Amino acid sequence: MTIQTITPFLWYDADAEDAARFYVSIFGNSRITHLSRYGDAGAGPKGSVMVVGFELEGQRFTALNGGPAFKLSEAFSLLVDCTEQADIDRLWTALGEGGSYNVCGWLKDRFGLSWQINYAGLPALLTGDPGKAERVMGAMMAMTKIDVQALKDAAAG
Repeated sequence: MTIQTITPFLWYDADAEDAARFYVSIFGNSRITHLSRYGDAGAGPKGSVMVVGFELEGQRFTALNGGPAFKLSEAFSLLVDCTEQADIDRLWTALGEGGSYNVCGWLKDRFGLSWQINYAGLPALLTGDPGKAERVMGAMMAMTKIDVQALKDAAAG
């Protein structure tokens, strides 16, 4: 068994548990691993959730209810590689509900976490022939949600 030594640590104001439960409901091989609560000392009310440990597709995450001092931003995002358009469509809809959409497969969920819902074959389409890579990049820059067939069509010329 490999031990994961680097774990993304996400700061929320007060909805870390809700966010973690939402993410776990969307991805397979996912679970809440632990909850800890504030005692008499700390940034949150006694008994409220302080830290949530969770796994998405076997990847560990930690979420903290740390108060309003810091906010999630697009400077950090989670990249999800999808092999099928149906997976892109499902994740795009589920994660984007109540959030906002941006270009090139980027969205921000209702908790403020940024995601890139992308096609796993994209690196291969962007490598090799510079003309092909330029067509694919141009097609992707015009997209909001990733359209796998449109990327493949752009690669074919």
